[in-house]
Amino acid sequence: MYSDIAENKRKTYIIMFVFFVLLAAIIFAFDKYLGGSIGVFYGGLVGALIYVIISYYSGSKMALAVNGAKEIQKSDNPRLWRVVENLSITDGLPMPRVYIMDDKAPNAFATGRDPKHSAVCVTAGLLDIMNDQELEGVLAHELGHIKNYDIRVSMVAFALTAVISLLADIMIRLTWFGGGDRDENNQIFFIFGIVAAILAPIVASLIQLAVSRQREYLADATGALTTRYPEGLASALEKIKQTGSVAKRQNTATAHLFFVNPLKGHSLAGLFSTHPPIDERIARLREMETHA
Repeated sequence: MYSDIAENKRKTYIIMFVFFVLLAAIIFAFDKYLGGSIGVFYGGLVGALIYVIISYYSGSKMALAVNGAKEIQKSDNPRLWRVVENLSITDGLPMPRVYIMDDKAPNAFATGRDPKHSAVCVTAGLLDIMNDQELEGVLAHELGHIKNYDIRVSMVAFALTAVISLLADIMIRLTWFGGGDRDENNQIFFIFGIVAAILAPIVASLIQLAVSRQREYLADATGALTTRYPEGLASALEKIKQTGSVAKRQNTATAHLFFVNPLKGHSLAGLFSTHPPIDERIARLREMETHA
């Protein structure tokens, strides 16, 4: 397990390097369109890097905000707070901030850049259908992501996805409102911008794939070890399979954070799902129970 945590940290740097190269390529296209000024290229690159850093540090707030999550205190939902608090003590983690989403679809996610700056969020639907052991299993899984530093990789993925999408949008806007003396260049740039805008969600999905399915299996295993009751998590997955997990708010940039896939099955992101099949997750948990 400790080797997996180290691998998560290494992959963070790999993801950052690949996307910085992609950022440089897109900014290079800006540079050529605007006349090849080296100041434009380096200024744009520095600006993009600053944006990534800001997004990384504010990414958890953004992820919570776009999903409509509301922070709670112990008095707001003692049951949820008690489960998170007990599991944090068991895992030796700082108590994360606790949030609830007003969504009937049963789901949950963890976010933050490290255990000291983390948060867990569950939907109202999850609280409604889960018994205490099942809720404990789901939250142990999410705390597993925090413990294994999956949340750091996820925040880097979120930040880089945001900046790529922003640049694609700016490219299209510059084309529409660009000067009339560059009609031919505008047409070429417009095509490039359209392609970039189309590729942005695909790129986002590929980033999310960097948060591999093995991380979900690892979080399942970590959660089961924490509770010492794999059946609780397996039962929770079975309930979610029966009721469905499609969220009211569809957001591809944060889909990889969730306990189960919150997107509609026919969406493009569904083709690149970072979530393993629920049946396979249940089978692995039941196998853990057999060998316990």
